[in-house]
Amino acid sequence: MTRYRDSGVPAHERVADLLSRMTVDEKAAQMMCVWQKKAETLVDEHGAFSADKARAAFADGNGIGQVGRPSDAGGSGHEPEKGRGPRQMAELTNAIQKFFIEESRLGIPVIFHEECLHGLAAVGSTSFPQPIALASTWNPELVESLYAMTAHEARVRGTHQALTPVVDVARDARWGRVEETFGEDPHLVSRMGVAAVRGFQGDASFQDGTRVLATMKHFVAHGQPEAGMNCAPVNVSMRELREVFLPPFEAAIREGGAASVMASYNEVDGVPSHASEWLLRDVLRQEWGFEGFVVSDYYAIWELNDRPDTHGHWVAADKREACALAVRAGVNIEFPEPDCYLHLAELVADGTLSEAQLDDMVAPMLLWKFRMGLFDDPYVDPAEAERVVGSEENRKLAHQAACESITLLKNDGVLPLDAAKLSTIAVVGPNAGRALLGGYSGVPPRTVSVLDGIRARAGESVEVLYAEGCKITVGGSWNEDAVVASDPKQDRKQIAEAVEIAALADVIIVAVGENEQTSREAWSRAHMGDRTSLDLVGRQQELVDAMIATGKPVIVLLFNGRPLALPAIKEHAPAILECWYLGQETGHAVAEILFGDADPSGRLPISFPRSVGHLPVFYNHKPSARRGYLWDDASPLWAFGEGIGYTTFSIDNVRLDDAEIGIDGTTRVLADVTNTGDRAGTQTVQMYVRDRVSSVTRPVKELKGFRRVTLQPGQTETVQIPIGPEQLAFWDVRMNRVVEPGEFEIRVGASSRDADLQTVVLRVTG
Repeated sequence: MTRYRDSGVPAHERVADLLSRMTVDEKAAQMMCVWQKKAETLVDEHGAFSADKARAAFADGNGIGQVGRPSDAGGSGHEPEKGRGPRQMAELTNAIQKFFIEESRLGIPVIFHEECLHGLAAVGSTSFPQPIALASTWNPELVESLYAMTAHEARVRGTHQALTPVVDVARDARWGRVEETFGEDPHLVSRMGVAAVRGFQGDASFQDGTRVLATMKHFVAHGQPEAGMNCAPVNVSMRELREVFLPPFEAAIREGGAASVMASYNEVDGVPSHASEWLLRDVLRQEWGFEGFVVSDYYAIWELNDRPDTHGHWVAADKREACALAVRAGVNIEFPEPDCYLHLAELVADGTLSEAQLDDMVAPMLLWKFRMGLFDDPYVDPAEAERVVGSEENRKLAHQAACESITLLKNDGVLPLDAAKLSTIAVVGPNAGRALLGGYSGVPPRTVSVLDGIRARAGESVEVLYAEGCKITVGGSWNEDAVVASDPKQDRKQIAEAVEIAALADVIIVAVGENEQTSREAWSRAHMGDRTSLDLVGRQQELVDAMIATGKPVIVLLFNGRPLALPAIKEHAPAILECWYLGQETGHAVAEILFGDADPSGRLPISFPRSVGHLPVFYNHKPSARRGYLWDDASPLWAFGEGIGYTTFSIDNVRLDDAEIGIDGTTRVLADVTNTGDRAGTQTVQMYVRDRVSSVTRPVKELKGFRRVTLQPGQTETVQIPIGPEQLAFWDVRMNRVVEPGEFEIRVGASSRDADLQTVVLRVTG
């Protein structure tokens, strides 16, 4: 038996042996992937494996590195009749894998990758809340469980790599991809990112066949594009890059052991990420010791030259030069199709690249194939896929996540509802009667609209009336390129009908916000999703105003992928719930919160501006920022960390274990949290740090720790949060990460607002 086929040989030795046997063409093949070209090379018109196509396309016996999204073989992963269900996808991945193992010269297995942003984006898989909603839970343990569940659903279908999680720090609400992120704060994003990686990969042994490789994206600084436009340049300083955008990636690699990183579309300081040796080699591999592999974002290597339907960077004259730049930078594999990397062999042949450079790129990908056991146990059980995917156990976890994601922003005594005191409820709004999952969604086993959830919970004794009220856009699918505005005349006719229905009700629940078209990834000039306005689209504000004008109690449910500017709603609506996108269990979770079956425990992971002109609005700004505007308030409409429940809490006796430590020392801040209300509830205690005097300017406050605590009425618990160099260090004037002696304000409370925080002073000595 050759050494690379011997499972008893250490993985690194198997890699070395296999590399020594590979030709340049075989190495180049491992750096390529097929996605939509599956239809030409691997599957028939129904999405089933085609041996004839495969033998024709891969007659050279060189194999291929990856196959992208087998779930969408045959047409689409978004339509049940065209995508591959759990059993069908498992059968397909087995067949493709068998072909490459048995009919390529060296029998190197492929990796199958899938999108797993908030559940596997495939037919039949469990769909839970979008990451921006998950961040509202401030519950890393729950996040880890959700992504472990997704990893299991993906792996039993044949998937090996998840193109998730997104750990971009979102700092511009105009950007349509905010929903994919864990918000605006690097510490919160880091905690959620590490949890997601641990969920996907577990201990990275992959022995039980339930885990997949995690892919951190988008590396780096994708979340603050110029003018809020997706893929635009990111104009930040090196210090801001180090302190805001790099930490979530570093944490996910050092703490979570992330196996893969996806480079970002954008440029930083004139250098596109896919061409940045400093980023992908110096920082990622040398500084952080990353042993995984870098994947390109879809078509991004092409964009180093010019991709006409979106943009180009023009740092390469053609695809051949783009290929050389990406390899030198350290991009191990090109997604999603063989394109620029088709030039690899010729670039080695003419001396532009060396074979050793290809070895350097291929080795880590082979290593993870060995570590995942793909050479030894490459197939999955289709019956197990049917049993696991979309199970009742997974549905319950998605339901818990949806409940914990909902954030109560205002309540003038309207909530919770008491069904025994109601005879009629009006459910109104363009987001009330439809399923809203957000971007990168699959087709879950079921979806529950707000209307359906309320009807199920209210029972037969309460009449539930419905009116759409108006439209946001015509259609509204994330996958439809064209965005068609609704007709104002028709909208106002619907508003009038909604007023008639609302007049019959005891309480009005109005569901507004965005849909999957008005906030989404803008991936081409024909498929936009970034906006210049954060106001409600169309006639939705008129609808809300009309509902409030009835004089009936009005509860506003917000479904949106980004923070919106809603000053009139904040002022006039008696109750407001931020729901984001909650996944397949939307209606049941909303009803559970509305009727008080659970206490709303969400807290905002991102600040809401008063208008688009107030951007940027992130809380951790520098002292000279936010001085004020002529005729306007510079504060956010709702601040990072805000959220209330149906009970009340006090946070008292904030104190330090040690009020003085050395620069390498540690201490703890403690606070007594008491449920002062008459219902059980959950409070998230947040710790912010401010260096009073420093060698470079520091933010007015930075989140450095938090704890969720669930208490019964009258119960008190002491919360402890550690403080040490990790919480106090920053990049100094010489760009060294240090803790400087001096006084630090340790601020503890229920949100980032000054009014919600109590301060103790920690002295750090040199």
